[in-house]
Amino acid sequence: MLEKINAAVAAIREKTPLIPKVGIVLGSGLGGLAESVQDPCVIPYKEIPGFAPSTAPGHAGKLLLGKIGAVPVVCMQGRLHYYEGHRMEDIVFPIRVMKALGAETVILTNAAGGVNTSYKAGDLMLLTDHINYLGTNPLIGQNEEQIGPRFPDMTYVYTPALRELALRTAKECGLTLQQGVYLSTTGPSYETPAEIRMFRTLGADAVGMSTVPEAIAAAHCGLQVLGFSLITNMGAGVVDQPLSGEEVIRTADARGHDLQHLISAILEKM
Repeated sequence: MLEKINAAVAAIREKTPLIPKVGIVLGSGLGGLAESVQDPCVIPYKEIPGFAPSTAPGHAGKLLLGKIGAVPVVCMQGRLHYYEGHRMEDIVFPIRVMKALGAETVILTNAAGGVNTSYKAGDLMLLTDHINYLGTNPLIGQNEEQIGPRFPDMTYVYTPALRELALRTAKECGLTLQQGVYLSTTGPSYETPAEIRMFRTLGADAVGMSTVPEAIAAAHCGLQVLGFSLITNMGAGVVDQPLSGEEVIRTADARGHDLQHLISAILEKM
């Protein structure tokens, strides 16, 4: 794994000498934040050794390196999902590369379904914790101590100080920020009403098909983590209407600018 990471870093270094401070992963319909990256060096995943292609709708499959304000960033315009058939080690590989490039913090974003019945489509949620309902873990297999410990603690996956910063910044921006637990399933089918009721009983506030593997890998390799969900729809059975990927993209397009504004404001304070 270390050899693969080093090869990817070398390929990126050939394109740009920029050393990022923050890594950002853009979820479904949230690729617009990439437009905030100033003078970006744009590298398609296919040009980076070890990077798998992104095939999900709304995921461009490009790595951007540049600055948002004064902060040097590396931005994934399109993530990798388990339902695409990728191996877990491939899904989290870009996170490990971000760390090796010099990033100290990663900001994870996603489009999610609302499980908490007090939520509504269009809400922004700050991740306080997660539930891994994928049936697997990205750290299964041989562990390389140079990357992280065999048994990493997950008590504070989402860095408390960054969560406090996010809440303070949202208030200054006039944005309402829900706080909740994100549960990840494999997808690609949406959940049934019975599953949504079960997830609510388990303590989940939102459900999606990503983010948790990346958060685990980030914590494993020593990155600080900040996570946001854009609630693009309510979970099955919460409202009497079918779910669709088109609805997710529409809502993300409509409210994505608020999340973009919030992340930019947070970066100014980091």
